[in-house]
Amino acid sequence: MRELILLRHAHAEPSAPGQADIDRPLSAHGLGEARAAAAWLAEHRWHPDRVLCSPARRTRETLSALQEAIPGLDCQLEESIYEASPGDLATLADRHREVERLLMVGHNPGFEQLAALLYSGQSGDYRGMPPAAVAVLSLPADAVIEPGIAKLAAFWWP
Repeated sequence: MRELILLRHAHAEPSAPGQADIDRPLSAHGLGEARAAAAWLAEHRWHPDRVLCSPARRTRETLSALQEAIPGLDCQLEESIYEASPGDLATLADRHREVERLLMVGHNPGFEQLAALLYSGQSGDYRGMPPAAVAVLSLPADAVIEPGIAKLAAFWWP
């Protein structure tokens, strides 16, 4: 088995006038949520072998909290996570099939739809993924990612 961990970014500030969405920082509340998510992952030993993170400021700040809780992570910015569809995210995860425990830091609606697609087989069957939520999906080790292939091993939110 291998694991795909989806970490949605924590609460972000609303866009300021003229500010691009990609540049929105975490709110003070969001910083606390990010630290709580990181602590939960560390406490339950969900230590990823590789982390792929959207380039958005709020995802990078969420990742920073994770790096404080679990030092020495192999982290890469992945442009394609920002505004990705569930299919794009599945393709990205599949390109890292050799990684036993892959964690992606990104956004809704893509993340909640991907979790639903992998678990239930339907991307429209999602129940929501609040800010700083974590979904841990177990997949067969060498299988191509496809609808309904995963088991939901854990789900947590602050």
